[in-house]
Amino acid sequence: MIVEHAPFGRRGFYASFALQGVQAGQIIAAAVFLPMSALLAEEAFLAWGWRVPFLLSALVVLAGYVIRRRVDETPAFREEQEQNTVPKAPIVQVVRENGTDMLRVVVMALMNIVPTTTTIFGATYATSKAYGLGFSSTTYLWISVVGNLVAVLLIPLVGDLSDRIGRRPCIIVGSLGSGVLAFAYLGAVGQGNVPLAFVLAVLMWGVVYQGYNAVFPAFYQELFPTRTRVTGFAVSQNIGTAITAFMPTIFAIVAPAGSNVPVIVGAFTFGFAVLAALAAWSARETFRIRLDDLGSADATPVPADDYARLRATAL
Repeated sequence: MIVEHAPFGRRGFYASFALQGVQAGQIIAAAVFLPMSALLAEEAFLAWGWRVPFLLSALVVLAGYVIRRRVDETPAFREEQEQNTVPKAPIVQVVRENGTDMLRVVVMALMNIVPTTTTIFGATYATSKAYGLGFSSTTYLWISVVGNLVAVLLIPLVGDLSDRIGRRPCIIVGSLGSGVLAFAYLGAVGQGNVPLAFVLAVLMWGVVYQGYNAVFPAFYQELFPTRTRVTGFAVSQNIGTAITAFMPTIFAIVAPAGSNVPVIVGAFTFGFAVLAALAAWSARETFRIRLDDLGSADATPVPADDYARLRATAL
């Protein structure tokens, strides 16, 4: 909805605010966990304290329902409805017309392995008695808070950069850069170096990863036409995200205590990053596509002079 309302030449900037909301929400979540972990004994926190933030999420569900009920459809989608071009089975049509782009989005969404490696497996690796590294849970909550604070500040800047130089360069650099940093970050955790692990986690996840994270909201949607956009990007993105959700379990199997965890898990993370970068490289650039052609197979790029003029008008 943000993308279809955004002025020409500013879709990356405006769409990035959706991810600012995600990171801000994670800050709030960690802020709820921090006092619980600090005030409760470890046994009490593990027994019931961790459940409190999840119960509070019921308020978020209610707020989301109310907001969605009151939000109107975008002018672009209403125009499709008026022309009777909205398909009754959008999943069938989008697979038929944009199946290749759906596959690209699935592969690019594998970049969710970076926050998975950092905050989920990384926390287990650092704090679990099985691995014996001795990090505290509170330390890892602070990594989440600081990393997300940095991300909130950077996201609109990276979104704006993608409006200037394109979506693909940002995603490729962000993917490969954060994938490489996975080795260093996990190595610092394995050495028990808390300050270095903290800095590398924030650099990997809070800074470099935002080259992908701030840009995909615009890029994914620009690959699909209005009539099937929601189905196309939502199904594809969630398939990729679901795959990465299994990775902490796989990491625990292939990298148990006593193994070379930084190399094994780092290789998985970097491998997924390479796949995501290749998928982005194979996609067409979309940041100069006219709004009325947005996502269509025959989309026409806007000439440089016209792009500069229209973007200046949008600003």
